[in-house]
Amino acid sequence: MKFRELLLASCVPLTWGLGFTLSKAALAEFPPLMLMSMRFLIAALVLVWFVPFPRNCLKDLFWIALVGSTIQYGLTFTGLSMIDASLAIIVVHLEVPFAVLLAAVLFRERPGLQRLLGMTVSFVGIILIAGLPSVEGQLFAIVLTGSGALVWSVGQIMYKRISNRITGLAAVAWIAVMAGPQMLVGSMLFESGQLTALVNATWVGWGSVVYLGLVMTVLGYGIWYTVLARNPVSHVMPVLLLLPVFTIAASVLLLGERPSPGVLSGGAIVLCGVALIVFTRSPQGPKTSNAP
Repeated sequence: MKFRELLLASCVPLTWGLGFTLSKAALAEFPPLMLMSMRFLIAALVLVWFVPFPRNCLKDLFWIALVGSTIQYGLTFTGLSMIDASLAIIVVHLEVPFAVLLAAVLFRERPGLQRLLGMTVSFVGIILIAGLPSVEGQLFAIVLTGSGALVWSVGQIMYKRISNRITGLAAVAWIAVMAGPQMLVGSMLFESGQLTALVNATWVGWGSVVYLGLVMTVLGYGIWYTVLARNPVSHVMPVLLLLPVFTIAASVLLLGERPSPGVLSGGAIVLCGVALIVFTRSPQGPKTSNAP
């Protein structure tokens, strides 16, 4: 990978990490599904005019949006609303070993010894975090966030089945078109206080919504798929290991979070496991990105 493209790729975890932190701030003002519906509706309004209509996989995209976005973000961001962003982003990284595990079960892909070791190390890290006294009472939120990571992995497997029929950016656009209304309906069914949230939202809440829709989704994914199209997946994926670093730094600076040494140590173990998976060259694993 050229140095210029490496710098460009490094902007992705920075963009997503800051967005994850801002999501935590916005969740103090908006219900989770409502927040995500606004994010995806903004992204859809910006992107849909520049991509072709997916006639050959419209039904598939509907179900991918429902599973990989609506249900996944409902679980992940409901969990995020209950715990620190620095802890949530560590748990979110379980989507990498989950994706490898599902690929092995559904596609009979052989993960290899190094990936199996990475999966084991990652899960051990989460178990250690869950057992810390500092996260006592937060187990339900951790389970919700971890469930979101699992559901995200299912969505990626679903997308892999149609990835040869649609470009990455077109998929992002049309998934946003479908996920936005789905999340809005979900918010109406399972959440309350939407009108009050709209009336009382501050500039922090609205600024976070705009950032999530335009910068985190449109710009972040635009850069990601541009770099991914020009370089091997194995060369690009490692930059996403910077995601928790940027998220934790932003959470400390902007939200005043102080993750405990135990959480940071457990997080380091999780990331070591993820790194073992990401840096494995053969056999090939699922070619997907762990995006928040």
